[in-house]
Amino acid sequence: MHVNRNTHLGIIPQVPVLPFARYRLRFNSSGTARPHAYTGSAWRGALGHALKQVVCVTHLPACPPCLLYRSCPYPYIFETPPPLGAQKMRKYTAAPHPFLLEPPREPENDVHEVGLTLIGRGNGYLPYLIYALQRAGEQGLGKGRAPMLLIDVRQADPVQSDTWTPVYQPDGQLRASPPGVPDVPPAPPAVRLRFETPVRLQRDDRLVTPDTFHFSDLFGPLLRRVSMLTYFHTDAPLETDFAGLMELARGVELAGAKLSWKDWTRYSSRQKTEMQMGGLVGEIELEMPEGSPLWPYLWLGQWLHVGKGTSMGLGHYTIQPASLPNL
Repeated sequence: MHVNRNTHLGIIPQVPVLPFARYRLRFNSSGTARPHAYTGSAWRGALGHALKQVVCVTHLPACPPCLLYRSCPYPYIFETPPPLGAQKMRKYTAAPHPFLLEPPREPENDVHEVGLTLIGRGNGYLPYLIYALQRAGEQGLGKGRAPMLLIDVRQADPVQSDTWTPVYQPDGQLRASPPGVPDVPPAPPAVRLRFETPVRLQRDDRLVTPDTFHFSDLFGPLLRRVSMLTYFHTDAPLETDFAGLMELARGVELAGAKLSWKDWTRYSSRQKTEMQMGGLVGEIELEMPEGSPLWPYLWLGQWLHVGKGTSMGLGHYTIQPASLPNL
């Protein structure tokens, strides 16, 4: 990051007050279930269908005309209309959703593991989402739609994020811990961001490609996402120097980049068409000056994701210390 190490435009680094909790739901299959190559969209679609079945009491074909539109769990989680009187996103029909799924890795011993992150007030709907995902698994995903039965739910420790504690088993009691804000460690001198799932970014209404990528293409949507999540799903909206942060981000030059484009399509049952959902994968490296106000957002973004399609697991990146020179 080629930025003066002695100044950050007077911006004081701050950690956004954005509590979230991470869960892993483990499912046991018969061994014949073979979900799609990218199962985040399959699980998201199955979750939405099951959740609506569970909570909808009016059975109207669309949610907005319903009397319960602004009090029902389904529209809050899956359609997320901005509250009446909202000062942000007044021209938009939907705010950022308070959840995201992480697609399962390769199953081990026919055990499928699905990640679920709930953000802010979205954590109050954890029992609904567990039950809906349990029903979705029982109805089956993938070729043959073989059922997958819920084994248990585990929750990540908000501080030791690699520590997972069982909090629920079918027919048992849910014992989840409150959401929290993870500690942000000091930034290493250089960091490597690895794009674990396709990252879909736009600039001037065009998709950002490996050849056109700049750091600000990533940081801008991340900053906007954090701001909107705090505004719509917490009681502590982010107040910061947005213009100053973006000026810093535009001054960042990558120390190395190894990016490619991963094509991926999904079928939208709502729009009755195939949708292109490809994005960037690979790695970037950048220097991280001590006390950089950009660092807390980058650190939190590992769990909040960035870009388009976050609720189905797109836009997931991880951070590691890096040693320069270039990749």
